[in-house]
Amino acid sequence: MRLWKTIDRRLVLASQSPRRKEILLALGLTFDIIPPRGVPEEPFIQSDDLAPSLRRLAVAKAQSVALGQSEALVLGADTVVALKAEVLGKPADKPAARRMLRKLSGKVHTVYTAVALLCNACAFAESAVAATTVYFRPLSETDVESYLTSNEYADKAGAYAIQGRAMEFVDKIEGCYYNVMGLPIRATIALFEHYQLRKETGNV
Repeated sequence: MRLWKTIDRRLVLASQSPRRKEILLALGLTFDIIPPRGVPEEPFIQSDDLAPSLRRLAVAKAQSVALGQSEALVLGADTVVALKAEVLGKPADKPAARRMLRKLSGKVHTVYTAVALLCNACAFAESAVAATTVYFRPLSETDVESYLTSNEYADKAGAYAIQGRAMEFVDKIEGCYYNVMGLPIRATIALFEHYQLRKETGNV
């Protein structure tokens, strides 16, 4: 087993995302799930300061759980889609999803995911942001309307799930595929490695 997997305390995922759960399980981690509470996303996201503001949101989500789980190691995350200066979060409804998909059609956009790992009891807190460039082919109205019938767009940044039916929309990506799903692999592992390093040096 890799050293970063040997976690000496309870691990908690501060997210209800099935995709993040699936990725952590695939990494061989054992964890509990406690969704974050009382953390509105809109006030955090700033298009002119996107990566840092997204990191602050991921930290806030993790901290909202860690406040009641002080001994646990808590992992929080948040994902957005950026089309030039416009930030696309989760669509409120089907019309909003339709507008997002029409905007992404034939365009290149960037998916950002911030991850934060913290433990209040050992005063550990680190975060990171990963970015993946996604190229969409031009979408016809039939493409869009057919996709919207699946309800797959719900609760997805940019109104699509790359691991689902929207895979046919993608020409190519540059960067981590799992980042587009909602949890960048290398960035997440690096946070656990930093925790282990701090533990080995006696700083946690």
